[in-house]
Amino acid sequence: MKRSSSYRLILLGLASASLLSNLAHAFYLPGVAPHEYENGDAVPLMVNALTPGSDSELKSVIPFDYYDPHFGFCEPSQGEKAQAESLGSILFGDRIWTSPYEIHMNTRVTCKQLCSVDVSPEQAQFINARIRENYAVNWLVDGLPAGHVRPGRELNTEVYSIGFPLGEEDGMATPKLNNHYEIAIDYHHNIQKDTLRVVGIVVQPMSIAKPVVGEVVCGALQAEQSTPVYLAENRITPVVYTYSVEWKEVTTAWATRWDKYLLVGEPRIHWFSLVNSIIIVLFLTGMVAMILLRALHKDISRYNQLEAQEDIQEDFGWKLVHGDVFRTPSYPMLLSIIVGNGSQMFLMASVTIVFAALGFLSPSNRGSLATMMIVFYMFFGVVAGFVSACMYKMLGGESWKSNVIGTAFLFPSIVFGAFVALNFFLIGANSSGAVPFGTMLGIVALWFLVSTPLSVIGSYLGFQRPKVEHPVRANQIPRQIPDQVFYLRPIPSMLIGGILPFGAIFIELYFILNSIWFHRIYYVFGFLFLVFGILILTCAEVTILMCYFHLCAEDYHWWWRAFFTSGSSAFYIFLYSVMYYFSTLQIGSFTSMVLYFGWTAIMSLMFFVLSGAIGFFSTFVFVRKIYGSIKID
Repeated sequence: MKRSSSYRLILLGLASASLLSNLAHAFYLPGVAPHEYENGDAVPLMVNALTPGSDSELKSVIPFDYYDPHFGFCEPSQGEKAQAESLGSILFGDRIWTSPYEIHMNTRVTCKQLCSVDVSPEQAQFINARIRENYAVNWLVDGLPAGHVRPGRELNTEVYSIGFPLGEEDGMATPKLNNHYEIAIDYHHNIQKDTLRVVGIVVQPMSIAKPVVGEVVCGALQAEQSTPVYLAENRITPVVYTYSVEWKEVTTAWATRWDKYLLVGEPRIHWFSLVNSIIIVLFLTGMVAMILLRALHKDISRYNQLEAQEDIQEDFGWKLVHGDVFRTPSYPMLLSIIVGNGSQMFLMASVTIVFAALGFLSPSNRGSLATMMIVFYMFFGVVAGFVSACMYKMLGGESWKSNVIGTAFLFPSIVFGAFVALNFFLIGANSSGAVPFGTMLGIVALWFLVSTPLSVIGSYLGFQRPKVEHPVRANQIPRQIPDQVFYLRPIPSMLIGGILPFGAIFIELYFILNSIWFHRIYYVFGFLFLVFGILILTCAEVTILMCYFHLCAEDYHWWWRAFFTSGSSAFYIFLYSVMYYFSTLQIGSFTSMVLYFGWTAIMSLMFFVLSGAIGFFSTFVFVRKIYGSIKID
């Protein structure tokens, strides 16, 4: 059932042509390939994994397969069949199967019985626990996720949410199970081809203990007159699953059918976030401009005039450390490796966000965003190798084999090892989110057969390039660094430097966390593109400022500090995730807690490497520029 996807992933790692194919399929042009139906044509209804989450609370992060035996849902008479999924879709927990629902275009169905099942006490305990954790059922019709309509925050407003509740708590000792589904499907009549297209699906779930099959008056009236379904946890409970289908012709065009899912909640907050970030950038830009145009310009002019006048005066300020500023830092190989991997992460994020902002990624192509990120990350392995090799050679390193191996395996091994460890927790919870073994092999194949060779090629090209020469030479004897004030010491200065980049993105971070954990569609990539650009400027400017202050204080240890100053914003992201956990989420199980903090730690680590590389390169250019502008004996 899942073997075809796994084998395709393995082949993906064996040939770059398959990678290009996946890349091409990830692109989306609205309105390219709608499915055309005639009256009476079968419209398949696919089922996806059940996901935790609700409109206000999240009590678990573990998805479950729709056909998990604990649920006991009705199965197709010929057996369920798994649908082909992309790599990103599998990694994000999608498990799409065929279903026993018989739906035909523009054909009404009234209270049709799907099946009758006996729910055991063990199943009842499992289902009741999932209802209390606000699990949602996820269906797909013509690639469009089924949703339900709920009241909005403002008076007399409605919001469209993906999925619909498995059941509800109504104050009784046990929650009620929804066993009847009122399915309302919108369709659009394509006059040019005289065909019909599915443009919307809303499901209203109900709990009816004894549904009357085939009644003309169905659904809400029966739900009012009948008692709900309560699953007893000490005896077998019979449950009858039924459904009704209504069709409605609407004017919604097929190309805009996703609009109701992509409506941005509270757009004013996004604009507030953007304005807040722009103010931070303008403030930093003003400070950097003041330093570069006034202080630095005056310093350089004064230093050069003193040399021309041949006055015997001591150097002062940041010129004092010109003989130590390019001294090889501690652990040069490790610094080269993480800067190389940070460059790889930065390019991967930049290109993916640009493609998403231009509209090349569609939510209808499930997992396309994650697939693109993985593909770009693999391809940019050549950049990681090249940057790491050039930098290691510049720092005078000679163990080039260790550098090549470290660049290709150190950072990916940490991320992959954490990913595998978290996957064991999902396996232990019998979650559908557990990545299959074949998919794991596919990821390893991509890593070893695509990313690693490209990283080696990049390292070879980097070592072949001439060594980057510094503007000034390092003295043989290191200069003693005077005592620093508290805020210029390593840890306080790094923490101070990380506040502003985090402040530029923290509001948008809230929406990203909501989309990840509450299984909502994040599609405001225009905002994300602008915020990402602001993040780049903020990381660069704040790191340059802190470096200038340290050099003026005669502290020339800027190599590692440049990386950690902007990279420390990842520390604040993790702290914010902790606050988000206690303020927004209601997670109680140990496994869900481990998964939440595990994935948060991985995302924070990736952001640390990415933002650290931005700060390092901006500071590197700044230091070379200012010391290349003065005359040194």
